[in-house]
Amino acid sequence: MSKKNGKPSLLDEFKTFINKGNAMALAVGTIIGGAFSNITKSVTNDLIMPVVNIFMGGTDFSELKFELPRIVPVYQDVLNEAGEVIGQEYVPHYLTYGNFISAVINFLIMAMVVFFIVKAMNTLTEAASRKEREAAEAAAAAAAAAAAEEAAKNPPAPTSEELLAEIRDLLKNK
Repeated sequence: MSKKNGKPSLLDEFKTFINKGNAMALAVGTIIGGAFSNITKSVTNDLIMPVVNIFMGGTDFSELKFELPRIVPVYQDVLNEAGEVIGQEYVPHYLTYGNFISAVINFLIMAMVVFFIVKAMNTLTEAASRKEREAAEAAAAAAAAAAAEEAAKNPPAPTSEELLAEIRDLLKNK
């Protein structure tokens, strides 16, 4: 606790956060996610893209690019074997959209995997809650049946009004 205002210090709050299971689960998830990202990239680059490249006429997606217009040309020095400048050459700039396409495919694969994991978890959670609900309904039905059976065995005692009405009826008949 902070000595100034009685509130927990930043360090105390951080210790509490770190010691919670959620923080550790988040850390483990991050590490596993990073490893899974490498697997997804490998699946995309090593398995999917070569097949796509076959249908694209052997085009390598990482080589797909578009040269940007020479609005502000950039030149670099050309050196000979002695390291002397012998001229300049234009340095082209490219928009490499093939890498972007690979990144989109990676994203879609990861999104699909996460979707299926979340869907499976939701299905399991729903099944568990349905079983709990059915068990609670069965217990309530059993309790209601037991209460009805008990009520049938032991009829309730007559109320004061019922006793007075019965006495009145008996006095009328005399």
